[in-house]
Amino acid sequence: MKGYSDRLGEVQEYYFSKKLKEVQQLREAGKPIINMGIGSPDLPPDRRVTEALKRTADLPDAHGYQSYQGIPRLRKAMADFYARNYGVPLDPQSEILPLMGSKEGIMHVSMAFLNEGDEVLVPNPGYPTYTSVTRLLHAHPVYFDLLEGTQWEPDWEALENRDLSRVKLMWVNYPHMPTGAPGSKELFAKLLNFVRRNDILLVHDNPYSFILNEQPMSILELPEAKNHALELNSLSKTFNIPGWRVGMLAGRQDYLQAVLRVKSNMDSGMFLGIQEGAISALSLDKSWITSTNAIYKARKYLVLEMASMLGLQVAERGVGMFVWAKVPSGTKAIDLVDRLLYEKDIFITPGEIFGSGGAAYVRFSLCVDEQQIKEALNRLVKYD
Repeated sequence: MKGYSDRLGEVQEYYFSKKLKEVQQLREAGKPIINMGIGSPDLPPDRRVTEALKRTADLPDAHGYQSYQGIPRLRKAMADFYARNYGVPLDPQSEILPLMGSKEGIMHVSMAFLNEGDEVLVPNPGYPTYTSVTRLLHAHPVYFDLLEGTQWEPDWEALENRDLSRVKLMWVNYPHMPTGAPGSKELFAKLLNFVRRNDILLVHDNPYSFILNEQPMSILELPEAKNHALELNSLSKTFNIPGWRVGMLAGRQDYLQAVLRVKSNMDSGMFLGIQEGAISALSLDKSWITSTNAIYKARKYLVLEMASMLGLQVAERGVGMFVWAKVPSGTKAIDLVDRLLYEKDIFITPGEIFGSGGAAYVRFSLCVDEQQIKEALNRLVKYD
């Protein structure tokens, strides 16, 4: 044994992978932990979705290898979903690539476009996987700050003053995780103009656009966007199937073909039953989203009460399935997280795992039923 890959020196174990082990150990020791940390939907998918999965699983010929590009009906369902919800026309044969989760897509896109030594613009705060994948490929993350005062838009002045000559990719994510900033078409236009002028490929990660958000948007709605941007999307949050690992990449044919060259060497296609279930999910009407959001809205009301009890500051316009809250001056967010976990058996996420721009914040997940949130509120009554 001549040692491990040098790549392991570039990354640490994912925060939730490590922290949830600790939470489980506390539970096994008898602690009644309420987990408000991770964004894994606890609600079930629509009955028709699971029935499509079960029905297909009973077919004798459903268990073989599948196409790397998904079955044609899945690609059409994804294209129809984009046309119906975003007003974006996509060719299901060439401009949609199904993925085994959008997290997979982050790796595949990066492998398709990055060389060792390339630079990648990564938002701060932002999803940690953008950084870890970049480093695994021996490329270099270059962080750009998002500003609270402008609804978590990039610091444009700082971006324009950077040396961008080696930057090849730029990651963005609106509605933004973790802050909940909704984004806007005006912001998308600024981003597209920026990458066009600097010869950068923009990748928009868009899994939260339907959660407590009245104006779902795709960056591909804008003219000429396909020439400069790809968009990742996911069924995990919208349709409550995170464990199924169903995502998609949308964009220009030649860009997707480059990603497919990587993907086809990494997996052997998605189980047919999952594809059929995904087709059923994508065909659900807006009443599904409305009913799901009604549940999240009631939960958010309670979480905002928790935040108030803790003296936290929450932005009014936040969307998505998290509440992003600023701790009082003089309080360390990580200390608050630990006090809640060890003294009140409540687990929330420290904002610092999303970058230095999140150091003064904590994040609450709405993937917790109302009774548990009410119990968490009761535990805070005597909090000091």
